[in-house]
Amino acid sequence: MTEETLTETLPPVRHWPALDLTGLDFDPVLTELMAEGPVTRIKLPNGEGWAWLVTRLDDVRMVTNDPRFGREAVMDQPVTRLAPHFIPERGAVGFLDPPDHTRLRRSVAAAFTAKGVERIRERSRCMLDELVDELLQDGPPADLTETVLGPFPIAVICELMGVPAADRHAMHTWTQLILSSAHGKQVSEKAKHEMGAYFTELIGRRKGATGEDVASLLGAAVGSGEITLEEAVGLAVLLQIGGEAVTNNSGQMFYLLLTRPDLAQRLRAEPEIRPRAIDEMLRYIPHRNAVGLSRIALEDVEIKGVRIRAGDPVYVSYLAANRDPAVFPDPETIDFARSPNPHVSFGFGPHFCPGNMLARLESELLVDALLERVPGLRLAVPPDQVPFKKGALIRGPESLPVTW
Repeated sequence: MTEETLTETLPPVRHWPALDLTGLDFDPVLTELMAEGPVTRIKLPNGEGWAWLVTRLDDVRMVTNDPRFGREAVMDQPVTRLAPHFIPERGAVGFLDPPDHTRLRRSVAAAFTAKGVERIRERSRCMLDELVDELLQDGPPADLTETVLGPFPIAVICELMGVPAADRHAMHTWTQLILSSAHGKQVSEKAKHEMGAYFTELIGRRKGATGEDVASLLGAAVGSGEITLEEAVGLAVLLQIGGEAVTNNSGQMFYLLLTRPDLAQRLRAEPEIRPRAIDEMLRYIPHRNAVGLSRIALEDVEIKGVRIRAGDPVYVSYLAANRDPAVFPDPETIDFARSPNPHVSFGFGPHFCPGNMLARLESELLVDALLERVPGLRLAVPPDQVPFKKGALIRGPESLPVTW
């Protein structure tokens, strides 16, 4: 495309409010933005100014994997954003670009490989079995979020991180405060600093450790001078917070299965399709509100005939990319046989979620355990009476009342 054909007339800026959506409702504002074009402009509730938004899968992949778009520059701009506060500290892995980003990720990579995740499979299965035992022993009705979907991912991520069981509750409390905008910036910042202080002490104690958990790997990397203690703590906080996203994702997954008993019954009858079915549900469920962290164009870039200028903030929507009709035929349909299924629910490029295999493991264990051990599992209230979280960056049920 020549310079002359680039669009110089800017599209209108669309205000994108922080909607508290329930169930599996897809954001109506995002639906409109997807229809308006592959490249639009948005203004979010916090920060300043406007930002570009790309929604097609190929453009999302390009922006997230192109060094012409950087994360680090975001720290120096009051970019329009959903959250009233930044979650990562300056220098944290979420706001780094290669090669520093690569260096930090390398320090914990062993814990998130297939082998690293497989190391905790049996321990995770045992912890889940204990939770389901308690659920069955106490009998119906029950809150599936409180009894299983909440404590299980916390236990697993703490196991992987090397956080003692006695500290799981504190980790959960801090994470909920950090991920919610409902309590205000000061409360969230205080929780973030308290979690950071915890990991500073934990990692500091493990500088000479040889363990396979994340805190030990970070301690070893700090001890060898590969990364600083501050970098290690920032990464640990981000990984710990990300580990709890499974609670909300699995909450939406089971809300889907409990409101579509035909799908649940198929998974009971055909256990061999469960991994593929989980991938399709991960594509389909709207796992977050609005968008995550932005990037800054480091030079002029053209996307679909639109000129993105150096210094402009750019957001990608993974939710929109997962519904791109050019890639996913009948994107509104849940198709357990969908193949290929190149969804980007775990992101793309250098910032691809390191915990993607862990999340899949947890989802598979949850589906196996609950569908097989609680065959009569069903909602205890009408679907529209299931309360969903308000003011949360990651979507999910506040509680999931069930019976059997």
